[in-house]
Amino acid sequence: MKNSKSNTLSYDVIVIGGGASGIMSAIEAGRRGRKVLLIEKNKNLGEKLKISGGGRCNITNATYDTREFLKNYGKSSEFLFSTFSSFGVKDTFSFFENLNLPLVVQARNRAFPHTEKASDVVRVMVKALKDNNVKVITGSVVKNIIHEGNKIQKILVDKNEYTAISYILATGGVSHPETGSTGDGFKWLEDLGHKVKAPTPTIVPIATSDKWIHALSGISLSFMKITFFVERSNSPIPKKAFSKTGKILFTHFGLSGPLILNSASQIWDLLQEGIVTAKIDAYPDTEINILDEQITKIFDKNKNKTFKNVLKEILPLGTMPGIVSLLKDIDEDTKVHSITKIQRRKIVDTLKALPVNVTHLMGYDRAVIADGGVLLSEIDTKTMRSKILNNLFITGDLLNINRPSGGYSLQLCWTTGYVAGNNA
Repeated sequence: MKNSKSNTLSYDVIVIGGGASGIMSAIEAGRRGRKVLLIEKNKNLGEKLKISGGGRCNITNATYDTREFLKNYGKSSEFLFSTFSSFGVKDTFSFFENLNLPLVVQARNRAFPHTEKASDVVRVMVKALKDNNVKVITGSVVKNIIHEGNKIQKILVDKNEYTAISYILATGGVSHPETGSTGDGFKWLEDLGHKVKAPTPTIVPIATSDKWIHALSGISLSFMKITFFVERSNSPIPKKAFSKTGKILFTHFGLSGPLILNSASQIWDLLQEGIVTAKIDAYPDTEINILDEQITKIFDKNKNKTFKNVLKEILPLGTMPGIVSLLKDIDEDTKVHSITKIQRRKIVDTLKALPVNVTHLMGYDRAVIADGGVLLSEIDTKTMRSKILNNLFITGDLLNINRPSGGYSLQLCWTTGYVAGNNA
């Protein structure tokens, strides 16, 4: 409806942000017969969705027990049980199946669309917006959110004013700023009276200064153990912090892959304490003496071969260009029978403790997820309504909730978007 006296348009619900949680909330509000407007500053909806999961879109994690699923959100889990009881993992499966996009479950319980195309997720959700009469405007920037007392009065978008009974803020966080996630929502929320924890990249690769790692860029190994150490100023001896085993991806700047991404927030904390190093065990399921015996047997079978021609039988597949640089005291052209016991033990020790020197976490441009946002104590998580402004609902990455990769971030968006859309 347009007010003839001014350039003001009125709706029941206005959703700001056309990402995962914004689209979900708009669909659900529309299904309830509400007159809904969805505003997105990009030219197209779902830009971050399109690149999620490497373009495959890890929609959720198929852990169906709600309490078990919520363990992945740390301290935030105590706030989220009622939220996820309203719309959980099983509901996400049903939602997409009803949109004719069934899901498939793969390694580590990660669920993807059966087509393994993130663009299909966006496609079916955009169709659902149309089917539920949601008005969508794209390429439009919200200039200001005007409030008075404990209510939002209107928003200014380009040259227009929009008013609504309820407003849903779903602008996302700061990861992947190239998709439009530039943290606008955080500033608005602070201006509206909310306390906002400053964001940091939490699911992000790490940068290292190790040339042997950079030389292996693109190599991925599924079963490796990495142990992190921190050297504090009051102690010259590095202290063991934590260990994890899983998949590591070597990059031109350092390390990535699920194991590293899900360790990033812990590594960030260590970097605040001192110098961070790590050791990678390339054979975590093999004791050091057993590995020594296995390499000895390989040497015995290849006594007259050169060291470089035997290395491929010793090193993990594809790692020779990098690891060989750590074994400089053994000439590549040395005959195997000439390698000493001490040199052989050096090979064993290196494979059980490949050195890593962490310099920093990569930035928001490479972050899968960044934390920060409104404290959950300021949200009624049964409805996602703000406790500061009674006609504002807040969803997705604007909430200060730490979570790992593997479908947990998008499930948070589906759940909070659904709950907001059903209460706005």
